[in-house]
Parts: sequence; C-alpha cells; structure tokens
Amino acid sequence: MNSKEMVDKIVEILDGKKAKDINVINIENISILSDYFVICNGTSSTHIKTLADEVETKLEELGVRYYRKEGYNSARWILLDYSDVIIHIFHEEDRSFYNLERLWSDGVMSYR
Repeated sequence: MNSKEMVDKIVEILDGKKAKDINVINIENISILSDYFVICNGTSSTHIKTLADEVETKLEELGVRYYRKEGYNSARWILLDYSDVIIHIFHEEDRSFYNLERLWSDGVMSYR
C-alpha cells in the first residue's frame, strides 16, 4: 500500500467513526519526516481513543503496523506514526492551540 492509498484508507476509517474536521497535509516536498499528516479531532477523550483504536485495528488487519504511538493515556493529542503517514487525533481545544495546519501551511492541504 503506498502512502496515498494509506491516507485514503485512514480518512475512510476516521470518517466512519465520526472524526471531526479531517484534514490531510501533503508534506512530501517540504519535509523528510513523512509524506502526509492526517489531522482530525474527536469530541471527548473516549472518542479520541476510539478513533485511534479503530485506525490501529483496521490497518493492522491490512498488515500495516504503526512505528510509534504517543499520547494515548491522556487522550488529548494522540499521534500514530506510520512512517509515510502521521496521524494526529486531537481534542478540539488542543488542536486550536497547536494549530498544525498553520505550522505546516507550506504543505498541500486537502480538506475532507
């Protein structure tokens, strides 16, 4: 699965679990970190954990495992690192505060 196909699958999974304001930023031409960021927010810490769990489970079923997971215990900002795609699942207030879309505004944005 290439990184674009992975992004499409991740967006589908997040949308299916009612993630809010799903944005995709293509950063492959401006960073060596990754090809894409997928950014969304949940409505509560339970919802945020559910979103992360669902992405992890569905991708694992396809044979794709994350390299790193951060922030799961606090569930205010969960990061799932799949190397070519990094997923940021925020609590709404934290997303506004960190404003990754502004920080990575040189990337190509896609809004879902």
